[in-house]
Amino acid sequence: MIAENFVYSAPTSLSEAISLLHEYGDDAKILAGGHSLIPMMKLRFAAPTHLIDLKDIPGLSYVREEDGYLKIGAMTREVEMEDAAVVREKYHIFGDATKLIADPQVRNFGTIGGNLAHGDAANDHPAVMIALGAEVEIASQDGKRIVPIDDFFYGFYTTAVQHGEVLTEIRLPAANGRYGTAYHKAERKAGDYATAGVAVMVQLDEQGQCLRAGIGLTNVNPLPMRASRSEAVLVGSQLTAEVIEQAAQMASEDCNPSADLRGDEDYKRHLVKVITKRMLHQAISRAKK
Repeated sequence: MIAENFVYSAPTSLSEAISLLHEYGDDAKILAGGHSLIPMMKLRFAAPTHLIDLKDIPGLSYVREEDGYLKIGAMTREVEMEDAAVVREKYHIFGDATKLIADPQVRNFGTIGGNLAHGDAANDHPAVMIALGAEVEIASQDGKRIVPIDDFFYGFYTTAVQHGEVLTEIRLPAANGRYGTAYHKAERKAGDYATAGVAVMVQLDEQGQCLRAGIGLTNVNPLPMRASRSEAVLVGSQLTAEVIEQAAQMASEDCNPSADLRGDEDYKRHLVKVITKRMLHQAISRAKK
């Protein structure tokens, strides 16, 4: 199908984009790559009368460590994350995730901010950002505010980004010490939505005890989900096979998958357990290196 008619704008400043959002009202949508929104428009699941494209606004695409954070501009494309030296060196989870997202054509245009702001629990970056303890910066006419990732997802395709606001930056605590991350999803075919996915972050002390842990789950809950009980089991413990098994079991028990063409509930819970164990082992191995 072909999308319904709409008015297209490409502002050259953030303030102009915000002004256009207020001018056009509730029927305006932000375009930040478009690989989630445009398919919905073609299927008539979304019918905005105005599209406001952020591609010409300077200063929204970057990846850098600064002030104790890894800061990612909202318009940073997937391919830029894949190629960034600091990501390749310290934040292996983004390399894991990016290569599983769709195909090279999508990764050349799809953006990190657009992926998050779409608010889809089936997308990969929500679970990754949950595991990493990210914060999101949102700009409006009143200035900027910071929202912790656990408070960002409100409901189905609904986030903390309100009308007249633009997501501008994602930031997460910088990697330090014995820090390891990993992400994987099971999918029916390359580029498909996850049947189930798990993102993991661990930080260890010199004796191998877990100081920090984060586990985010993909597409096994109505909202992107933190496996809180699993994290609590890991923190303060030596990450033995028994502790990892317990954490993986809790993640499989606490998620809320729905049966669909990708599998039934029991199968998806089993996948969560298996992938959680594997990603914990991989993150621990990376932390020790």
